[in-house]
Amino acid sequence: MFRAIKTIAIILPIILSASCGEEKAVTRATDNETHPVQVITAQQDNLQRVINAVGTVRFRRETPLGFTTAGKVATVRFEEGDAVKNGALLAALDTTIVGADVSVANAERERARAEFDRLRSLYADGWITKARYETAEATVKAAEARVRRAGFASGTAQLYAPSSGIILARNVQPGQVIAAGTPALVLGENDGGFVFRVPIIDRDATKLRVGMAADISIESSNGALIRATISEIDGRANEATGAFTVQFQLPNNGKLRSGQIGTANIKLPASESGALQIPASSLFGVRTGEGLVYVVDANNRVETRNVAIERVTDQFVIVSGGIKSGDVIVISGLEKLRAGSKVRPVSVLR
Repeated sequence: MFRAIKTIAIILPIILSASCGEEKAVTRATDNETHPVQVITAQQDNLQRVINAVGTVRFRRETPLGFTTAGKVATVRFEEGDAVKNGALLAALDTTIVGADVSVANAERERARAEFDRLRSLYADGWITKARYETAEATVKAAEARVRRAGFASGTAQLYAPSSGIILARNVQPGQVIAAGTPALVLGENDGGFVFRVPIIDRDATKLRVGMAADISIESSNGALIRATISEIDGRANEATGAFTVQFQLPNNGKLRSGQIGTANIKLPASESGALQIPASSLFGVRTGEGLVYVVDANNRVETRNVAIERVTDQFVIVSGGIKSGDVIVISGLEKLRAGSKVRPVSVLR
Protein backbone atom coordinates (compact mmCIF):
# COMPACT_ATOMS: atom_id res chain seq x y z
CA MET A 1 0.00 0.00 0.00
CA PHE A 2 2.84 2.37 0.81
CA ARG A 3 4.37 1.59 -2.58
CA ALA A 4 1.09 2.47 -4.35
CA ILE A 5 0.84 5.82 -2.59
CA LYS A 6 4.44 6.58 -3.53
CA THR A 7 3.74 5.73 -7.14
CA ILE A 8 0.70 8.10 -7.24
CA ALA A 9 2.79 10.86 -5.69
CA ILE A 10 5.37 10.47 -8.45
CA ILE A 11 2.84 10.29 -11.33
CA LEU A 12 0.57 13.22 -10.22
CA PRO A 13 3.10 16.02 -10.81
CA ILE A 14 3.79 14.57 -14.26
CA ILE A 15 0.04 14.63 -15.11
CA LEU A 16 -0.37 18.16 -13.78
CA SER A 17 2.69 19.29 -15.70
CA ALA A 18 1.32 17.79 -18.92
CA SER A 19 -2.05 19.40 -18.29
CA CYS A 20 -0.49 22.84 -17.84
CA GLY A 21 1.49 22.35 -21.00
CA GLU A 22 -1.66 21.50 -22.93
CA GLU A 23 -3.40 24.61 -21.52
CA LYS A 24 -0.50 26.83 -22.59
CA ALA A 25 -0.58 25.26 -26.00
CA VAL A 26 -4.30 25.99 -26.30
CA THR A 27 -3.77 29.58 -25.17
CA ARG A 28 -0.99 30.10 -27.73
CA ALA A 29 -3.23 28.62 -30.42
CA THR A 30 -6.00 31.00 -29.44
CA ASP A 31 -3.66 34.01 -29.62
CA ASN A 32 -2.73 33.10 -33.18
CA GLU A 33 -6.30 32.47 -34.28
CA THR A 34 -7.70 34.84 -36.92
CA HIS A 35 -11.21 36.09 -36.18
CA PRO A 36 -13.52 37.20 -38.98
CA VAL A 37 -15.09 40.54 -38.03
CA GLN A 38 -17.15 43.23 -39.67
CA VAL A 39 -15.59 46.68 -39.69
CA ILE A 40 -16.43 50.21 -40.74
CA THR A 41 -14.18 53.16 -41.49
CA ALA A 42 -14.87 56.16 -39.28
CA GLN A 43 -15.49 59.25 -41.39
CA GLN A 44 -16.51 62.79 -40.58
CA ASP A 45 -19.24 62.56 -43.23
CA ASN A 46 -20.92 59.85 -41.18
CA LEU A 47 -22.25 62.53 -38.84
CA GLN A 48 -24.32 64.17 -41.55
CA ARG A 49 -27.94 63.26 -41.03
CA VAL A 50 -31.42 64.30 -42.09
CA ILE A 51 -33.99 65.37 -39.53
CA ASN A 52 -37.73 65.50 -40.14
CA ALA A 53 -39.72 68.35 -38.61
CA VAL A 54 -43.46 68.88 -38.88
CA GLY A 55 -44.67 72.43 -39.49
CA THR A 56 -47.27 74.60 -41.18
CA VAL A 57 -47.54 76.79 -44.26
CA ARG A 58 -48.15 80.47 -43.54
CA PHE A 59 -48.23 83.74 -45.41
CA ARG A 60 -44.97 85.52 -44.78
CA ARG A 61 -46.98 88.54 -43.68
CA GLU A 62 -50.24 87.83 -41.85
CA THR A 63 -51.29 91.34 -40.83
CA PRO A 64 -53.90 92.13 -38.13
CA LEU A 65 -55.95 95.16 -39.22
CA GLY A 66 -57.87 97.36 -36.78
CA PHE A 67 -59.32 100.81 -36.27
CA THR A 68 -57.31 103.50 -34.52
CA THR A 69 -60.33 104.72 -32.56
CA ALA A 70 -63.10 103.01 -30.65
CA GLY A 71 -66.50 102.87 -32.27
CA LYS A 72 -69.46 100.90 -33.51
CA VAL A 73 -68.88 98.71 -36.56
CA ALA A 74 -71.17 99.78 -39.40
CA THR A 75 -70.20 97.26 -42.06
CA VAL A 76 -67.83 94.36 -42.82
CA ARG A 77 -67.61 93.59 -46.52
CA PHE A 78 -65.66 90.32 -46.63
CA GLU A 79 -65.73 86.85 -45.09
CA GLU A 80 -62.87 84.54 -44.12
CA GLY A 81 -61.22 83.03 -47.20
CA ASP A 82 -62.24 85.87 -49.52
CA ALA A 83 -59.62 87.30 -51.87
CA VAL A 84 -59.24 91.09 -51.75
CA LYS A 85 -57.33 93.59 -53.86
CA ASN A 86 -54.98 96.30 -52.72
CA GLY A 87 -56.95 99.35 -51.52
CA ALA A 88 -60.30 97.55 -51.18
CA LEU A 89 -62.62 98.82 -48.42
CA LEU A 90 -62.81 96.01 -45.88
CA ALA A 91 -64.88 97.46 -43.02
CA ALA A 92 -66.09 100.78 -41.64
CA LEU A 93 -67.21 102.32 -38.35
CA ASP A 94 -70.37 104.30 -37.78
CA THR A 95 -69.17 107.88 -38.38
CA THR A 96 -71.95 109.64 -36.48
CA ILE A 97 -69.83 110.24 -33.38
CA VAL A 98 -66.63 110.74 -35.38
CA GLY A 99 -68.31 113.33 -37.59
CA ALA A 100 -69.65 115.17 -34.54
CA ASP A 101 -66.15 115.27 -33.06
CA VAL A 102 -64.82 116.82 -36.27
CA SER A 103 -67.50 119.52 -36.20
CA VAL A 104 -66.81 120.33 -32.54
CA ALA A 105 -63.07 120.51 -33.14
CA ASN A 106 -63.50 122.88 -36.12
CA ALA A 107 -65.83 125.16 -34.18
CA GLU A 108 -63.42 125.31 -31.25
CA ARG A 109 -60.55 126.17 -33.58
CA GLU A 110 -62.50 129.05 -35.16
CA ARG A 111 -63.39 130.46 -31.76
CA ALA A 112 -59.77 130.24 -30.56
CA ARG A 113 -58.50 131.95 -33.72
CA ALA A 114 -60.98 134.81 -33.39
CA GLU A 115 -60.02 135.36 -29.76
CA PHE A 116 -56.33 135.29 -30.63
CA ASP A 117 -56.77 137.86 -33.44
CA ARG A 118 -58.56 140.20 -31.02
CA LEU A 119 -55.92 139.86 -28.31
CA ARG A 120 -53.09 140.26 -30.78
CA SER A 121 -54.26 143.81 -31.60
CA LEU A 122 -54.62 144.65 -27.93
CA TYR A 123 -51.15 143.28 -27.19
CA ALA A 124 -49.67 145.39 -30.00
CA ASP A 125 -51.23 148.50 -28.43
CA GLY A 126 -50.00 147.52 -24.98
CA TRP A 127 -53.40 146.88 -23.44
CA ILE A 128 -52.71 143.26 -22.32
CA THR A 129 -49.73 141.46 -20.86
CA LYS A 130 -47.44 139.18 -22.80
CA ALA A 131 -48.56 136.22 -20.69
CA ARG A 132 -52.19 136.76 -21.74
CA TYR A 133 -51.13 136.94 -25.37
CA GLU A 134 -49.08 133.72 -25.19
CA THR A 135 -51.96 131.88 -23.51
CA ALA A 136 -54.27 132.78 -26.39
CA GLU A 137 -51.64 131.63 -28.88
CA ALA A 138 -51.30 128.26 -27.12
CA THR A 139 -55.09 127.85 -27.13
CA VAL A 140 -55.11 128.21 -30.92
CA LYS A 141 -52.38 125.55 -31.33
CA ALA A 142 -54.24 123.13 -29.06
CA ALA A 143 -57.47 123.66 -31.05
CA GLU A 144 -55.65 122.96 -34.32
CA ALA A 145 -54.21 119.75 -32.83
CA ARG A 146 -57.73 118.59 -31.86
CA VAL A 147 -58.90 119.23 -35.43
CA ARG A 148 -56.06 117.08 -36.81
CA ARG A 149 -56.85 114.31 -34.34
CA ALA A 150 -60.54 114.34 -35.19
CA GLY A 151 -59.70 114.36 -38.88
CA PHE A 152 -57.38 111.38 -38.43
CA ALA A 153 -60.10 109.48 -36.59
CA SER A 154 -62.55 110.26 -39.38
CA GLY A 155 -60.08 109.14 -42.04
CA THR A 156 -59.35 105.85 -40.27
CA ALA A 157 -62.96 104.96 -39.61
CA GLN A 158 -62.69 103.00 -42.86
CA LEU A 159 -60.41 99.97 -43.05
CA TYR A 160 -58.65 99.47 -46.39
CA ALA A 161 -56.53 96.52 -47.58
CA PRO A 162 -52.81 97.49 -47.52
CA SER A 163 -52.12 94.94 -50.27
CA SER A 164 -53.81 92.15 -52.20
CA GLY A 165 -54.34 88.94 -50.27
CA ILE A 166 -56.71 86.59 -48.46
CA ILE A 167 -58.88 87.32 -45.41
CA LEU A 168 -57.62 84.80 -42.86
CA ALA A 169 -59.77 85.85 -39.89
CA ARG A 170 -62.83 88.03 -39.33
CA ASN A 171 -63.22 89.03 -35.69
CA VAL A 172 -66.05 91.59 -35.83
CA GLN A 173 -69.67 91.83 -36.92
CA PRO A 174 -71.82 94.86 -37.87
CA GLY A 175 -73.21 96.54 -34.78
CA GLN A 176 -70.34 95.39 -32.56
CA VAL A 177 -68.55 98.06 -30.51
CA ILE A 178 -64.80 97.58 -30.51
CA ALA A 179 -61.90 99.30 -28.79
CA ALA A 180 -59.15 101.13 -30.58
CA GLY A 181 -56.45 98.77 -31.87
CA THR A 182 -58.57 95.62 -31.62
CA PRO A 183 -57.80 93.38 -34.65
CA ALA A 184 -60.94 93.40 -36.77
CA LEU A 185 -59.55 91.34 -39.66
CA VAL A 186 -56.36 89.40 -40.39
CA LEU A 187 -55.02 89.69 -43.94
CA GLY A 188 -52.57 87.26 -45.52
CA GLU A 189 -50.62 89.45 -47.94
CA ASN A 190 -49.77 87.96 -51.32
CA ASP A 191 -46.78 90.25 -51.82
CA GLY A 192 -44.69 88.40 -49.23
CA GLY A 193 -45.48 84.92 -50.56
CA PHE A 194 -45.65 81.81 -48.40
CA VAL A 195 -43.29 80.45 -45.77
CA PHE A 196 -43.06 77.14 -43.91
CA ARG A 197 -42.52 77.37 -40.15
CA VAL A 198 -41.28 74.46 -38.04
CA PRO A 199 -40.13 74.14 -34.40
CA ILE A 200 -36.58 72.79 -34.09
CA ILE A 201 -34.96 71.72 -30.80
CA ASP A 202 -32.03 73.85 -29.70
CA ARG A 203 -29.43 71.12 -30.27
CA ASP A 204 -30.26 71.01 -33.98
CA ALA A 205 -31.23 74.67 -34.42
CA THR A 206 -27.71 75.81 -33.53
CA LYS A 207 -26.42 73.94 -36.61
CA LEU A 208 -28.78 75.65 -39.04
CA ARG A 209 -27.94 78.77 -41.02
CA VAL A 210 -29.96 81.14 -43.18
CA GLY A 211 -29.77 79.98 -46.80
CA MET A 212 -29.59 76.25 -46.06
CA ALA A 213 -31.87 74.12 -48.25
CA ALA A 214 -34.59 71.65 -47.31
CA ASP A 215 -37.25 69.56 -49.00
CA ILE A 216 -40.80 70.36 -47.89
CA SER A 217 -43.52 67.74 -48.29
CA ILE A 218 -47.11 69.06 -48.04
CA GLU A 219 -49.62 66.31 -47.21
CA SER A 220 -52.56 67.98 -48.97
CA SER A 221 -50.48 68.40 -52.16
CA ASN A 222 -49.98 64.64 -52.71
CA GLY A 223 -46.65 64.79 -50.88
CA ALA A 224 -44.83 66.48 -53.78
CA LEU A 225 -41.44 67.81 -52.61
CA ILE A 226 -40.94 71.56 -52.64
CA ARG A 227 -37.39 72.88 -52.54
CA ALA A 228 -37.10 75.67 -49.96
CA THR A 229 -34.40 77.65 -48.15
CA ILE A 230 -34.13 78.91 -44.57
CA SER A 231 -35.03 82.61 -44.44
CA GLU A 232 -35.25 83.23 -40.69
CA ILE A 233 -34.30 81.57 -37.40
CA ASP A 234 -35.83 82.86 -34.18
CA GLY A 235 -33.35 84.50 -31.85
CA ARG A 236 -35.19 83.19 -28.79
CA ALA A 237 -36.65 79.79 -28.01
CA ASN A 238 -40.32 79.29 -27.21
CA GLU A 239 -40.67 79.50 -23.43
CA ALA A 240 -43.14 76.62 -23.28
CA THR A 241 -41.39 74.12 -25.58
CA GLY A 242 -37.78 75.29 -25.66
CA ALA A 243 -37.78 74.97 -29.46
CA PHE A 244 -36.72 77.58 -32.01
CA THR A 245 -39.03 78.43 -34.91
CA VAL A 246 -37.23 78.07 -38.24
CA GLN A 247 -38.82 79.69 -41.29
CA PHE A 248 -38.35 78.48 -44.87
CA GLN A 249 -39.16 80.69 -47.85
CA LEU A 250 -41.34 78.75 -50.30
CA PRO A 251 -41.42 79.32 -54.06
CA ASN A 252 -44.60 80.59 -55.71
CA ASN A 253 -47.16 77.81 -55.86
CA GLY A 254 -50.86 78.27 -56.55
CA LYS A 255 -51.74 75.18 -54.47
CA LEU A 256 -50.36 76.55 -51.21
CA ARG A 257 -52.79 77.62 -48.48
CA SER A 258 -52.10 79.06 -45.05
CA GLY A 259 -52.43 76.37 -42.39
CA GLN A 260 -51.43 73.37 -44.53
CA ILE A 261 -49.45 70.73 -42.62
CA GLY A 262 -46.18 69.40 -43.99
CA THR A 263 -42.78 67.95 -43.15
CA ALA A 264 -39.38 69.52 -43.67
CA ASN A 265 -36.45 67.22 -44.44
CA ILE A 266 -33.32 69.08 -43.37
CA LYS A 267 -29.81 67.78 -43.87
CA LEU A 268 -27.73 68.82 -40.89
CA PRO A 269 -24.04 69.61 -41.43
CA ALA A 270 -21.23 67.46 -40.06
CA SER A 271 -19.97 68.18 -36.58
CA GLU A 272 -17.24 70.79 -36.31
CA SER A 273 -15.96 69.44 -32.98
CA GLY A 274 -14.29 66.30 -34.36
CA ALA A 275 -17.07 64.02 -33.16
CA LEU A 276 -17.79 60.90 -35.21
CA GLN A 277 -20.82 58.69 -35.63
CA ILE A 278 -20.34 54.94 -35.14
CA PRO A 279 -22.80 52.04 -34.83
CA ALA A 280 -23.90 51.26 -31.28
CA SER A 281 -22.78 47.64 -31.81
CA SER A 282 -19.12 48.73 -31.88
CA LEU A 283 -19.16 49.80 -28.22
CA PHE A 284 -18.38 47.58 -25.24
CA GLY A 285 -17.43 48.15 -21.64
CA VAL A 286 -19.82 51.09 -21.55
CA ARG A 287 -19.83 53.26 -18.45
CA THR A 288 -21.33 56.67 -17.73
CA GLY A 289 -20.34 58.95 -20.60
CA GLU A 290 -17.68 56.63 -22.07
CA GLY A 291 -17.01 53.26 -23.62
CA LEU A 292 -14.45 51.12 -25.48
CA VAL A 293 -14.03 50.23 -29.14
CA TYR A 294 -11.67 47.94 -31.06
CA VAL A 295 -9.55 49.64 -33.75
CA VAL A 296 -7.82 47.47 -36.38
CA ASP A 297 -4.17 48.39 -37.02
CA ALA A 298 -2.07 47.92 -40.16
CA ASN A 299 -1.19 44.35 -39.11
CA ASN A 300 -4.85 43.38 -38.76
CA ARG A 301 -4.63 43.22 -35.00
CA VAL A 302 -7.01 45.06 -32.73
CA GLU A 303 -6.23 47.57 -30.03
CA THR A 304 -8.58 49.02 -27.44
CA ARG A 305 -9.51 52.70 -27.53
CA ASN A 306 -11.50 54.69 -24.99
CA VAL A 307 -14.09 57.12 -26.43
CA ALA A 308 -16.39 59.74 -24.89
CA ILE A 309 -20.09 59.30 -25.64
CA GLU A 310 -21.64 62.64 -26.61
CA ARG A 311 -25.07 61.61 -27.85
CA VAL A 312 -27.08 58.49 -28.61
CA THR A 313 -29.49 58.23 -31.57
CA ASP A 314 -31.81 55.40 -32.61
CA GLN A 315 -29.06 53.39 -34.33
CA PHE A 316 -25.82 55.27 -33.81
CA VAL A 317 -23.66 56.79 -31.12
CA ILE A 318 -21.87 60.12 -31.44
CA VAL A 319 -18.40 59.83 -29.89
CA SER A 320 -15.27 61.92 -29.59
CA GLY A 321 -11.71 61.24 -28.51
CA GLY A 322 -9.81 57.98 -28.92
CA ILE A 323 -10.58 57.58 -32.63
CA LYS A 324 -10.21 59.77 -35.68
CA SER A 325 -11.53 59.89 -39.20
CA GLY A 326 -10.07 56.99 -41.19
CA ASP A 327 -9.76 54.55 -38.28
CA VAL A 328 -11.15 51.05 -38.93
CA ILE A 329 -13.63 50.15 -36.20
CA VAL A 330 -14.86 46.62 -35.39
CA ILE A 331 -18.67 46.55 -35.32
CA SER A 332 -19.41 42.80 -35.18
CA GLY A 333 -17.67 39.80 -33.55
CA LEU A 334 -16.34 41.76 -30.55
CA GLU A 335 -17.18 39.02 -28.04
CA LYS A 336 -14.29 36.81 -29.25
CA LEU A 337 -11.66 39.55 -29.25
CA ARG A 338 -9.19 40.98 -26.83
CA ALA A 339 -6.35 43.47 -27.22
CA GLY A 340 -3.84 42.10 -29.75
CA SER A 341 -6.22 39.59 -31.36
CA LYS A 342 -5.67 38.99 -35.08
CA VAL A 343 -8.70 39.61 -37.28
CA ARG A 344 -9.86 39.19 -40.85
CA PRO A 345 -11.83 42.42 -41.56
CA VAL A 346 -14.93 42.41 -43.72
CA SER A 347 -15.91 45.96 -44.61
CA VAL A 348 -19.53 47.05 -44.31
CA LEU A 349 -20.83 49.51 -46.89
CA ARG A 350 -22.55 52.64 -45.49
